[in-house]
Amino acid sequence: MKKVTGLLGIALACGIAMPAVSAQESQTVLVPLPSVDDFSRGQNGWSFALGAGIEYETAYEGSDEFGFEVQPAGGIQWRNGNDVFYFAGEALGWRGLRADYWLFEAAIGFDEGREEADSDGGYLQGLGDSEEGTELVFQVRRALDADWRYSLVARVITGDNGNIGLFGVGRRFGEQNDGTGSEINVVASFHDNKYANYGFGINATQALASGLAETTMSGGLRSLAINYNYRYNINRNWQIFGEALYEHYSSDVRRSPIARSNYEAEVGIGFIYIF
Repeated sequence: MKKVTGLLGIALACGIAMPAVSAQESQTVLVPLPSVDDFSRGQNGWSFALGAGIEYETAYEGSDEFGFEVQPAGGIQWRNGNDVFYFAGEALGWRGLRADYWLFEAAIGFDEGREEADSDGGYLQGLGDSEEGTELVFQVRRALDADWRYSLVARVITGDNGNIGLFGVGRRFGEQNDGTGSEINVVASFHDNKYANYGFGINATQALASGLAETTMSGGLRSLAINYNYRYNINRNWQIFGEALYEHYSSDVRRSPIARSNYEAEVGIGFIYIF
């Protein structure tokens, strides 16, 4: 599971009241957001989708090197009314719609970690490889209108390597309510000192081996980011999707020698076959 890139496209949850208008009557997906996978076509039971995408992205968090990477897409889902259980990639989770405008989600996944070999220029030499870690993800989205045109969201990730929270606001484009169209989100992320040091800290042993300055990070603002998602049904079975991300690091993160760039960026496109 990606640390922050795959977590963006979300927004802050709040308790603003709105009429309980059932937009579900005109849509086949749990919520009409392109960033939320739903292969059920409105039917209870099992659904399957298989695909792949190609991404052009930074080599690791803080890197100024870019490269292409192929990623699997799709997954297995089981729907029962307004609840969906899913397995996608390295994540196993549940999401549920409540009162038409609250979307809750919980999942367990894995942080892939970082390897010295991720840098072609040898900028990670001496830092060692960071181990994979288990992560628990909790998220809530709040629609601000009946058709999820505007939404707010909060996501908290806690695991072996620390904690991070992301908060923001989203806007959906397009008139359709089938999960296609486009969506843009603006997000702020905050990490604790353990998570900050996991990604950008340099301890005494690493400093001696790498020649980089020993660096101890503190918790706080990590970044501000903007994320764009796109989804289009080519026909009944084939779907095309795309994503673009720009994440600008805070001044505290940028002072780490690991952060050779002030930002992280990604653009990707892929196809999914829905069975």
